[in-house]
Amino acid sequence: MLKANWLQYSILDNSVESVFYFLLILLVGIVFKRFVSNQLSGLFYRFIKKHAKGVEIKKFQELLHKPVGLFLVFITIYLAFHQLHFPISWELPTEEKFGFRFIAWKLFQMALMISLTWIILRCVDFFGLVLMQRANKTETRTDDHLVPFVKESIKFLIVLVSFFFMLASIFEVNIVSLIAGLGIGGLAIALAAKDTLENLLGSFAIFLDKPFSIGDLVKVGATQGRVERIGFRSTQIRTFERTIVTVPNKKMIDAELENISLRNMIRALFPLTLRLDTPADKIETFIHSITNILDLHPNIEENPNRIVRLAKITDTGIELEVLFFVKTTDPDFYVKVKEEILFKILRLAQSNDLRFDSKLFDVVGSKAIN
Repeated sequence: MLKANWLQYSILDNSVESVFYFLLILLVGIVFKRFVSNQLSGLFYRFIKKHAKGVEIKKFQELLHKPVGLFLVFITIYLAFHQLHFPISWELPTEEKFGFRFIAWKLFQMALMISLTWIILRCVDFFGLVLMQRANKTETRTDDHLVPFVKESIKFLIVLVSFFFMLASIFEVNIVSLIAGLGIGGLAIALAAKDTLENLLGSFAIFLDKPFSIGDLVKVGATQGRVERIGFRSTQIRTFERTIVTVPNKKMIDAELENISLRNMIRALFPLTLRLDTPADKIETFIHSITNILDLHPNIEENPNRIVRLAKITDTGIELEVLFFVKTTDPDFYVKVKEEILFKILRLAQSNDLRFDSKLFDVVGSKAIN
């Protein structure tokens, strides 16, 4: 009897028993949040397992851990506060009338809707991973480009639908009237979102024209690297310094873009500067010998894409020009072939007692051709 009376002791018009259940629900919800989140994720994974080959359940649980956990926290808060009621002396208006309870209820509904939207977006990310696994097994690169684009498009539509649903169900906004009203302020919105719309149109242009694909080596302005991701608003490029540069899609289609991966060979061009006192017949023989070296190399393109000639005579020396194309698209292999040629030229010069100016291997550059 005493125990029952103690439990009915009042704290702000709420019994000790109600406060106890309030704290208990909060404690259980927080402690078991991760466990329940993993169990719910695992249960859902069983239904989609046959469509998710190549991606393990662990990855699915990692994606859903935070959004499901957040959703469970909101549910826990709702169940906990449902055990209590506001003191009568506070004279708070009901949830139907504007006031503290009205605002709190609307905020709770918004939070619940946002967490559900987050869960759906993470599910889309998971299926995007599944589709990318399948796309990587195909020879064509079109699907590698298509999957991220479709995934981002679906996520954009989900956020848009969720936003309008939130306005309609929580704030009781007439969506038809809202859309009609947007027509009046459409110009102002379009001007405010000008850059976003331009990047969005840029993503469609990239998808339709396909100037590059994921994995291509490209150069846009001063940025050069491999395309890692083509998003709805921007494209991510992994540079040679291993950093990620995010380039707006508008710039990707407006600026000069060089798709280095589309080349079929790499050009090597460099000068060889001999001393002014080098005899002419030795220079002529040296040119023919270098030409023979290039002729015999299996990875160098044949004439007319190969030139060894006397370029000019200056006060500092006699300059020869060596131009050839390496039959490869791999930069590392190109460097290896060029090194082989340079070593052979160096040995040839030493065997013929030819001396170079200090600008011997001043490589002026290499350039790709299509």
